[in-house]
Amino acid sequence: MSKNFDVCIRGDGIVGRTLALLLARERLRVALVSGPAHQPPSEDVRAYAINAPSRALLTQLRAWPEGAAVTPVSQMNVWGDSGGRLDFTPPAGHEAGLAWIVDVPALEQSLAQALRFAPEVERVSSPDDAKAALTVVCEGRQSSSRSEFGAGWTVKPYDQKAVAARLQAEHPHGGVARQWFGQGEVLALLPLGGAEGSSLALVWSVPVARAEVLQKMSPAELTAALYQVCGDEVGPLTLISPVASWPLNLSSAGRWVGPGWALAGDAAHTVHPMAGQGLNLGLADASTLAGVLQQREYWRNLGDEKLLRRYERARKADVLAMTTVTEGLHGLFAHSDSRWQALRNWGMQGVARSGPLKAWLTRQATG
Repeated sequence: MSKNFDVCIRGDGIVGRTLALLLARERLRVALVSGPAHQPPSEDVRAYAINAPSRALLTQLRAWPEGAAVTPVSQMNVWGDSGGRLDFTPPAGHEAGLAWIVDVPALEQSLAQALRFAPEVERVSSPDDAKAALTVVCEGRQSSSRSEFGAGWTVKPYDQKAVAARLQAEHPHGGVARQWFGQGEVLALLPLGGAEGSSLALVWSVPVARAEVLQKMSPAELTAALYQVCGDEVGPLTLISPVASWPLNLSSAGRWVGPGWALAGDAAHTVHPMAGQGLNLGLADASTLAGVLQQREYWRNLGDEKLLRRYERARKADVLAMTTVTEGLHGLFAHSDSRWQALRNWGMQGVARSGPLKAWLTRQATG
């Protein structure tokens, strides 16, 4: 027999759990629908780049991981394929870091721990177990609920895959994140293991055929392929994890809200991972939606479509801006022609010389 709640959240990933905690602070009764039971991977190699607003949000919810699971980024070095280079450091008043690289399992566990102290949130196994004025879908890009609400889903494949793994460097990383653009590929080496650590998260966006080749390589062959891109910038590397991969695409829902329902996180939108902002966009969705519900007129129902449109309008603008940036970068670096390489190199050098433009880009990256 189903129970009555104020809000039903479908999907208990990072965005769903964060939203549940935010709504619990408003004393709303929340049903958190767990997905089907699955066997977790033996080793999760994913890591998220968390910006300052997302870190502040998770800290307020007492869900920020501690210790070596969090690595502050003190500097970001970016290379083009024709000698261009950009170095970013925290802007004034933002000395703590450009971003924080967080292990996914540690963040999930911190949120699960925080939920134990939120009696307003109850886990249920099925949406049928919960009647609520508002249903929020946080099931990720593979959501099975979007079609139920008629939201629609548009996908633009990039014909690329992200190849991810963990590496051990011979020298401490010093909190420096590194990224290489060129020949239609984006390679990122992100610092892990805390400020004094020497392990790295590899995220390499490559054409599908290239990804399949990389996954079949031996550890020595894979590190040799890495050296061809990054040279001796990080010194000797050792592969210390399995190699994972997943397809990349740009996708979005036609509608984010309707009478009694809303979409959030990857269930509403996905972007290219080159900017590392996917989860930050999802957490901003949760924060904005919770704020809209908290500030509603006393006579409005939680599922009022006009109320939910406020959330959609606020978030679509930010997501569109990030989509424009990542689409532009992807298109710019997808061409291997020498004229495009010269243009990219000229652009990176121009940004490096322009203090105001570089400072603006840094502020955008840090949130």
